[in-house]
Amino acid sequence: MKSPLWIAPCLLAIIAAVVRFPEAASAASGTLDPLPPPLAMPKPGPTNDAPYAPQPILQGGVVVPLYPLDSPFLKQDRIREAEQYNMSKSVPGRINSIINIHNPSIEVHTVEGGLNTGVAVILAAGGGHNTLNVGTESADFVPWFYNHGVNTIILRYRLRHDGYSSQIDAVNDAFQAIRLVRAHAKDWNIDPNKIGIMGFSAGAELAAPAAIFFEDFDKTNSAPTDPLAGISSRPDFVGLVYPGPTPFARGGSPPIPRNAPPGFITCGGSGDRVHAIWADEYLAAMLKAGIPNVEMHIYGNGRHPGDALPDGSHMTGGLSDRNGTPFGTWQDRFIDWFRDLGFLQKPGVETKAARDIASFLSQPQRGTERRAASGQGTK
Repeated sequence: MKSPLWIAPCLLAIIAAVVRFPEAASAASGTLDPLPPPLAMPKPGPTNDAPYAPQPILQGGVVVPLYPLDSPFLKQDRIREAEQYNMSKSVPGRINSIINIHNPSIEVHTVEGGLNTGVAVILAAGGGHNTLNVGTESADFVPWFYNHGVNTIILRYRLRHDGYSSQIDAVNDAFQAIRLVRAHAKDWNIDPNKIGIMGFSAGAELAAPAAIFFEDFDKTNSAPTDPLAGISSRPDFVGLVYPGPTPFARGGSPPIPRNAPPGFITCGGSGDRVHAIWADEYLAAMLKAGIPNVEMHIYGNGRHPGDALPDGSHMTGGLSDRNGTPFGTWQDRFIDWFRDLGFLQKPGVETKAARDIASFLSQPQRGTERRAASGQGTK
């Protein structure tokens, strides 16, 4: 018996559907196709006879090494080694942290012209100088700052874990980053008078010295052969977020320049007591020196990132909301401070911060300010 004429076209239609939509066939058979692998996974650059070329950790990042390849700051026997990424186990493509940084760099993420304030914030992540926590304390801030018109610079500085001095090599990387961003300000549509640094935990051990020792760094690195000679390493603002020890810790009393930049400081309180004390020492020194526009927020309920919790989990840092507690809104307080000082105006508009510093410099020093400027303290 012959099949009806309509069967052949129906079979052809079914075959075509299976070819076009294979998942329909899988569903019909009761099984799902395997998921595709994640795309565009970041990975360190290749190693060869050339110095290692740092790769962007976020799409669109412009990566610039901090130093010329023949710089005496670099260890020539190690600059060919690749960085090592610690990837998230649950979020494909997310870099939690980096080690083995021997060719330090900045990664630049700019803002659309109509939104751009001209501000650039250099982010120095923490990690106890054993790792660089670029996930929560750098990468997460790029889209957040973008929405405020702020250009973001991720700093990959050298670590004690890899044989470097956190007080010399890492701090020099911070100064160099500021100079490098200022040198390329026109290329990136950045206002050269609105460049600052925000450090988290160990990263704050770079940001705090940057606010104090910039004149010494510029004098030391002023040789005619230095391509950045004559470009100031002074930050226009600093942020210290749950900071590690500053130059004022353990009885330190370094001289404070009268043009030290304004600072924003935040930390948990009794739950992060040691870091809160370091934060308070920095604030007290700046207040004694009379430096304008230094603001601090210490939260009663707050702990340090990485601290163990009773349920076995660990505190997170950066932009996390910290279970809805007030400490989870510190970044909003930073934006309040930032806007109040005029940093979120259009590029080229003088900030209130700059005017206040100029006014302060025009006034005669008081006794406590003189002692702070000379590093003698107030006793």
